[in-house]
Amino acid sequence: MSGKRKDKWVKGRHRFFYKMAKIVLAPIIKFKYHFKIRKFNDSKGQYFVVHNHQTPFDQFFVSMLFSGKVYHVASEDLFSNGFVSKLIKYAVATIPFKKGTADFSSIMTCKRIVKEGGTIILCPEGNRTYSGQTCYIKPSVAKLVKALKIPLAIVKLQGGYGIEPRWSDVVRKGKGEAFVEKVVSPEEYDKMTDDQLYQLILNTLSVDESLDTGIFKSRKRAEYLERAYFVCPDCGLSIFESKGNIVKCTKCGKQIIYNQNKSLTGIGFNFKFKTTAEWYNWQREYILSREPTDYTDGIIYADKIIFKEVIINKNKKKIYKSADFALYKNKLTASGKKGEMQLDFCDISAIACLGRNKLNIYYKDKVYQVKGKKKGFCALKYMFIYYGIKNITEGNDGTFLGI
Repeated sequence: MSGKRKDKWVKGRHRFFYKMAKIVLAPIIKFKYHFKIRKFNDSKGQYFVVHNHQTPFDQFFVSMLFSGKVYHVASEDLFSNGFVSKLIKYAVATIPFKKGTADFSSIMTCKRIVKEGGTIILCPEGNRTYSGQTCYIKPSVAKLVKALKIPLAIVKLQGGYGIEPRWSDVVRKGKGEAFVEKVVSPEEYDKMTDDQLYQLILNTLSVDESLDTGIFKSRKRAEYLERAYFVCPDCGLSIFESKGNIVKCTKCGKQIIYNQNKSLTGIGFNFKFKTTAEWYNWQREYILSREPTDYTDGIIYADKIIFKEVIINKNKKKIYKSADFALYKNKLTASGKKGEMQLDFCDISAIACLGRNKLNIYYKDKVYQVKGKKKGFCALKYMFIYYGIKNITEGNDGTFLGI
């Protein structure tokens, strides 16, 4: 027999570390997040698990439902943090995925793990919701389900947006839950077309948590809403500032309260939107309706940032400790003590928002990461405007804005 035998992905130590993590995390889930994990009777079975995404802790909520050989799919950003990434790889062997791109290597890894008896957990949105509504899910998830040929478990999370919205740093006092909503066997989904299976997943995972679903208490409810909102219904492109339970447009000065039930109320005026989803969806349409000629020929937006190159699966190399980051209608620039870098739209293949205020830029064969120097940095506006312009200049379908 010739050739070196390929090492298995699934290892006994992964289950050990997984069990230890569940023991440590259980009180955090109960007392900090007030999340209820509904019991799933067949938790030891092998599944391809899909779930919606609301909080930075969702992967742990979902993990509590399953006790087999469990492996999560996660953004490659997790694997570019030096020693920490090596520790995660050794302990739980999370599956890396290149956000904002088609990553065939991660699909092959999923198939490999399934052959070795593992359960795969994937968030098909690939993003946490900014608005409370479920984000775009690619139709290709249905093809992946059929390729893996194991039972599909659809997990729903509710209450997470109220407890910790993506744009916030604060965990609010409220209630949430995670549960297996539906299980579909291979025999069942093999009888469906790809579109029928996709619609089943989409309909089961879809929620609108911007609506009144309960009370979520905090004295800082509105803080950092400006990470998600940058278009004012009265002023157009703008900059917002927040403090406590109030967010303000810096152009017109109008102030909006973010209430305990997640609704929005204007102070001294009738604000056009009652929920964050209404505002977010209108903001999307505003960007989609603009032509490149609608934007100034100069700087559209500018921020002070930290600029790094991501060395995939290794670390991040700091290029600028402090830089001026600017958005034009055909390029992005980062300038600091080392000079200026220009990233032309025609050479950018994708832009993705990560976490609360980070931006990954896939430029030629490089990946650059932008992080705002201020906590209220809005990465979303750069991604939205980039895709809005590219959709028109490249003749795309005109609806995708990166999320």
